Amino acid sequence: MANTAARKARSYDPAKVRAALAAQTDALRTVVRGLCADPAAEELLAGPTRLGEWTVRELVAHLALQLAWAPAHLADPVEGRAALDLAGWVGGVGSLAELLDAGTRQYGAQAFAGPPAEVAAGFDAAADALLALLAGPEVRDERRRFEIRLGSMTLTDFLITRLVEAVVHADDLAAALGPAEFPHDRFALATVCRLLADAFAARVPGGAVELRVPPFAVVQAVPGPRHTRGTPPNVVEAAPLDWIRLATGRVGWAELADGPRLTASGERSDLSGYLPVLR
Repeated sequence: MANTAARKARSYDPAKVRAALAAQTDALRTVVRGLCADPAAEELLAGPTRLGEWTVRELVAHLALQLAWAPAHLADPVEGRAALDLAGWVGGVGSLAELLDAGTRQYGAQAFAGPPAEVAAGFDAAADALLALLAGPEVRDERRRFEIRLGSMTLTDFLITRLVEAVVHADDLAAALGPAEFPHDRFALATVCRLLADAFAARVPGGAVELRVPPFAVVQAVPGPRHTRGTPPNVVEAAPLDWIRLATGRVGWAELADGPRLTASGERSDLSGYLPVLR
């Protein structure tokens, strides 16, 4: 796969993006409803997550806020902000961490501070709003722009960022609640793997290392001699969720290196200095 600074951006089928986001949202709703119906729901909602000081309640509030963002702001006036692509979003969203934290805490205090039944109802409202938007005519206009603090995106690209939120934070929720893995939509999981792999290749351009995330993505990255044929001298391979966790800083390179979930061969295959991709 070619990998240069001018590399053509990957395209995503808008209809498949909408269907995957709807499926991932439904799966999240099912998990949140089950959580809130548990006899130990109050204790579970107060439990810790791997996201700093956030509790499970705050994680659920953040997910609801992110899913409801498009329907809540679709009618906002366009201010003419600079164009923003998906790689720019991946590279820039970390700069908003403090704002996102403050917004989550405020939203959680307003809409998710009540008993578990109210938490479930609040999440249902956010999910319903997004699902109604995904089923409506507005999202079928591929020229439509959607502005966020970082810039102006196509609406389809913004919905892909919601896939990232829904997949990454669903995994956070699964990690907080127990050993069972979240039932991710396959296209959603594939899209997030590909986006993060492409963002990694764009951030660390080169051809010295082949990064494989079977069965979803293969990219070449890292400065050095470019591989052209035969077996690549430097190969990194990780399962989809492990790549997402590495790329978003949920796990460190040392936690997975030389284990069954990550293989890295070749003198240039240590990617620890280039991760995470999305902070």
